[in-house]
Amino acid sequence: MDTTDYYRNKICIVTGGNSGIGYALCEELLKRGATVYMAGRDPAKVEQAAGHLAMYRDRIRTLIVDVVHQQQVQKAIEDTAAEAGRLDMLFNNAGIGHTGPYEKDTLADWKVMIDTDLWSVIYGIHAAVPIMLKQGTGHIVNTSSIGGLIPVSFQSLYNTTKFAVTGLTESLRYEYAGKGISFSTLCPAFIATAIFNKGLDGSVGAEKIPEGAYPADKAASYCLDRVAERHGIIVVPEEPFTTMWRRSAVGDPAAEKFMFTMAHLRRKEVEQGKAPQAIPPLSML
Repeated sequence: MDTTDYYRNKICIVTGGNSGIGYALCEELLKRGATVYMAGRDPAKVEQAAGHLAMYRDRIRTLIVDVVHQQQVQKAIEDTAAEAGRLDMLFNNAGIGHTGPYEKDTLADWKVMIDTDLWSVIYGIHAAVPIMLKQGTGHIVNTSSIGGLIPVSFQSLYNTTKFAVTGLTESLRYEYAGKGISFSTLCPAFIATAIFNKGLDGSVGAEKIPEGAYPADKAASYCLDRVAERHGIIVVPEEPFTTMWRRSAVGDPAAEKFMFTMAHLRRKEVEQGKAPQAIPPLSML
């Protein structure tokens, strides 16, 4: 299958499209011939990001929408479909990360995380499905995480929302298979984006992108190839994280040892007043 042609002339919305994986998805979609509506909540940042893609000016559009507000998401999706005449693809990509000890997380932190990483996806699906059902076709791609497949320690808030996104997307993939609507779940792991140093409140910390993180543009290209092939769960980079996921799912002793070692290292860092970043050698698997 020619995965490039899958996107030619498609009308696509990408939330969180002005940075990170979202921006990389926008750029790769444009390269493959799609018309892209780049969605973000900060007008200046969205405009600047779209400006970097000015060579595609006849196919790049912008949407200013804060995905934690259902009415804004609904209007953005409905207005796009009305303007373009259809909606072929929705990438529910906007989200935030969070790593830290559970005992320090407040209920307010939980609300911010759930609103941003789960409710935003629900809002997008809720708005897009009726449009796609009427069309008889469409593809919804939700960004989860490797943390939506593997219970990574010191990420309980994040894991909760991402496991929910994975489960929701997989359920709908089977439910709408006979209705012309496809669903895919992106599960990025260790991608070179700003998620490593952004706080729940949007503040930017001093942490740097870890050495060896996978390039966002390569991740976007790989994911779009698999989406075009109608894959359900898409792990990127594929290895060693697919192996980690599968071994963890069946309680493999090596995977158990890896996860407990990571938890131990992260707990030590927290107790030393550091951000929990340590990852044990993947060769332990």
